[in-house]
Amino acid sequence: MLAQTLESLELQFDEQNDGCIDAAKAIVECACRVLIEELDDPSNPIKGWKDSPIKGEQPGFKDWVSAAFRMMRLVESKADPFSKVISQHYKLTDALGDFRNAAGPLSHGKEGFAQRLSVHHRRSALLAADALVTFLHSSYLERTPDPVRTLEPYERFADTNEKIDYASAIHVVSAEDGSLDLEIIVGEDERIPISVTPSQLLFSIDREAYKLAQNATASIEILPEEVEE
Repeated sequence: MLAQTLESLELQFDEQNDGCIDAAKAIVECACRVLIEELDDPSNPIKGWKDSPIKGEQPGFKDWVSAAFRMMRLVESKADPFSKVISQHYKLTDALGDFRNAAGPLSHGKEGFAQRLSVHHRRSALLAADALVTFLHSSYLERTPDPVRTLEPYERFADTNEKIDYASAIHVVSAEDGSLDLEIIVGEDERIPISVTPSQLLFSIDREAYKLAQNATASIEILPEEVEE
């Protein structure tokens, strides 16, 4: 969906269509939703905050943007000047649409003016969207995601991964009954038990290897266990 929206934005901007403004806003909203889902605290979700911007059933664009900036602690409240700048920019977008709708052949040159104004506003809308997403993303990269809830891949934790690998050792406890019982020894005294089956291991680490195993076992029939009398 995001790729299609970006494609639509590029096409409509090239064709000098104001639809690119809505596409730009859709991309910003998507970025805000992803950040909120990534960073939200299940024990204190932002929708439950007393002054939450997305407390309503159908939050609008400005609500999602405000929520993302609040979640990132980039603005403190609705009265924050930066929040007002964002709000006023998109109020200008709505006002331009109303202005263009009112401009007609008897509007004393307003139609031509609206066309010229629209060209510059399309560019400013795209630049604003780019600035918002870039600013949010840069701020997000400075944070450490919660590995339990994150949507990020393993590679996002490169520094942590290196430290864990350096300070850890793997001890095989058991390799029977089709499963592997391990004990991860971290540091000097932290011991973390892990139990994994071959299918779990392959599916998590190497999907191509999992597919090979899938094909190799396709004809195997699992017989029911014999019941002892």
